[in-house]
Formats: sequence, structure tokens, C-alpha cells
Amino acid sequence: MEFQTLKRSHLKRDIIIGVIAVLIISAVVLNFTRAKYRTTESIPLVNGTINYSLADFNAVAIYINTDSGYTKSDTIPDGYVLNEEESYCTVNGEEDTNISLSYDTSTKSLSVTPMTTKGTKCYLYFDEKGITNVEELIANYSTVKTRTFPLTTSSKVEGNTTGVIYKSADSNQYDNDGEVYYFAGNPTDNWVKWAGFYWRIIRINGNGSIRMIYQGTSANTTGTGTQLQTSAFNSSSNRSEYVGLKYTSGQQHGQNTNSTIMGVLETWYNSKLASYADDIDTNAGFCSDRNMGSGYSWSSQPSSTIYYAAYDRVAKTSSSVNPSFKCSNTSDILKIPIGLITVDETVYAGLAWNANNSSNYLYTNQNYWTMSPSWYSVGDAIVFGVDSNGILGTWIVNDALGVRPVVNLKSSVQITGGNGTADLPFEIAS
Repeated sequence: MEFQTLKRSHLKRDIIIGVIAVLIISAVVLNFTRAKYRTTESIPLVNGTINYSLADFNAVAIYINTDSGYTKSDTIPDGYVLNEEESYCTVNGEEDTNISLSYDTSTKSLSVTPMTTKGTKCYLYFDEKGITNVEELIANYSTVKTRTFPLTTSSKVEGNTTGVIYKSADSNQYDNDGEVYYFAGNPTDNWVKWAGFYWRIIRINGNGSIRMIYQGTSANTTGTGTQLQTSAFNSSSNRSEYVGLKYTSGQQHGQNTNSTIMGVLETWYNSKLASYADDIDTNAGFCSDRNMGSGYSWSSQPSSTIYYAAYDRVAKTSSSVNPSFKCSNTSDILKIPIGLITVDETVYAGLAWNANNSSNYLYTNQNYWTMSPSWYSVGDAIVFGVDSNGILGTWIVNDALGVRPVVNLKSSVQITGGNGTADLPFEIAS
């Protein structure tokens, strides 16, 4: 009987010891788990601002912008930036609009300000990094090509040249200040939206400014919407001075008087673009080249035909088309905010003197003016233009053709979005 009592006492003792052991183990495990949770989920706060690596923050959902829209992701690819307008945080399931987010792509670090409530969750939306300045704009094009000059008069560039930018083998700008990058053929990625209008980039000038031609109030590629209106280049044609965008009676290189078309450009500029003047580079200039062709001398009303240097460069012979970005006479540089395209620029872009080209970004199915003189025949001053088939042609200055303004944006302008396509043109911060 005593033996049985002793046995029961040992059993009771063992049970108590076992319970105590289980409690101790449970406490250790629970404490360890809570400690681990605190290590991975607690957020160090400094004056209400949190800075930490993304890997340390688990209460976050990441979405990457793809062709099919935002898609959930476990990683943030290189080259993506936080869309701060789309991203947001919630507290207890409700969006907290007082919280702001920023993400440093170099350190891959997220900042949440302020963050003072347990249970905050953030939803991060990332977009592919866009172009922000001229250097990045040039670097955006994966293929850089050069073309060999002189060309033949039928040489042209047509068809899709998306992703391609050309570099001038003749690296001269008006003041010889750097390489010129330009577009040729039919790129789909040289669109810009600025001042409420659509434009196409012609080239990056040697000083880094962006030269572009008016395309309309929407992403037109053809039709009258690609031009302001039709206009005569000048109302009279019986003097050779009238080939100048600005001219002075009795002078070869004068700039005192507006041509008819210059008046149209200035009126539109004052109405639509003057408030954006800080974006415009007037030093880049426009070349109203009135140098004479080889063997010809200038006269206001010559008795026989005289040809200008631009005609020699792009149309005189079938085997020696040799355009230039350099203005050969500084007296012909117009330091004005708005002008027209030159015939040399149309040749660089891929148009030709005697060849149709409807697969080129300068083709609009309309006749429109350049600012380059061609010749003067008795009684008629003649200027180059682009015809409705994409051919370079010439017209008497009192004919009515389309007006397509050209501007130069400063190299310092900030590009705030877009990828250069018609649907998502590069946008300029003004």
C-alpha cells in the first residue's frame, strides 16, 4: 500500500515537471518568434520619415508597367522609376493621402513620409525611365548612322527608320560648335508635343538645341492639318531680293523687311508661342542662304537667269548632291525664334530632287515652302519647296504653298515624358 502511494507521488511529480517544461519551451519559442517578427517587420522611424532598403520592407506590393498595363512583380527592373502619382499607401485598409513616396534608383531605397501607424501597406507602381534631356534623347537611339556625300539627285531615304539617328559627317553647325544628329527616312519616334502642338524633330543642332517642324494640333502625318495655312512666300516676284525670308531692297543679304511668309510666321508666333519664349534658342539661327552659285553674280533685276548656291548643292548636277548644315555666309543667319526648314535639311532627311518619296516623315501630301532660294529668272524669284509627292521642287515666290513653322528649343529644356511616338510624344516642361 505504501509502495503504491509512492508510485502515484512520482507520477504526479513527473506530470508537473512535464507541464512546466512544455510551458518553458513554449515561452521560448513564442518569444523567439515575436523577436523574429520584430526584426523583420518593425520599421525604424526618424522624425516620421522612414528610409530603408526594399528588401527590409515586406508590407509592399510592386507593379511594373508593361505593354499590357501594370503587372504585379517580385522585383523592380533596372531602368524603372517610381510613378509617384499612381503609388499610394493604406492605413487599416484606407488610403492615406498624407503619405508621400519616393524611390532612389541608385540605392534601391524607398522613402515613406510620414509613417507612424502600424499596419501601413504601400502599393508601388513603376514605369520605365523616360528621356529627360538632350543627351539622353540622342542616347535613346540604338543605331547611329552616317551617310556618304555627295549623293546623286535621285538618292533618298524612305521606309521605317525607327530607332535610328544619323550623325552628320560634315559636323559643321552655323558656328562650328559640334556634331549634328538628324533624322532621315520614316522614323516613328521623333515626335514632340510642345506648346500645345505636335512637332517632328529634324535634328539636334551642334549646340545641343532641338530643331523641329510643325506637325499640327494632333498627330497628323498628311493633309492640311500639318501646316498653318497656305501663303505666298512673297507678294511680288520681280526682284531677286524676294527670295529672302527677310530682305532689304537693293541688297543681296539684307534683313530689314519681312517677306509675306515671315509675316505669317511672326503673327502666329506672337499669338501661340510667345509665352513659351524661354524654351526657344534664338542663337541657333535660321539660314536664309543667298550666296550665289558658281559662276553667277548677284543683281536685283538681272537680265538673265542667276542661280543660288543651294541650287548648286542639291539640284545642279545629277551626281553631286552635297547638302550642308553650315550657313556659308554669316550675313544670312537670322537670329529669330521661328523660321522654315531649309532645302539642305530636306535632303539630309532623305528627300530628293527628282524622286517621289511618300515614305518619309517630311511627306505630308501637300505642297509647302522651304526657306532656300533656287534661282531668279527674268521677272520671277524662285524658292525651293516640297511637293505633294514628297519631291523637292521649285515655285515662284507669289505662288501659294503650305506654311510649316520651325523652331529651335534650348538644349536645357527638360523632357518630362513620352517615348517619341505619335501616341506618346516627348513632352517638354515649360
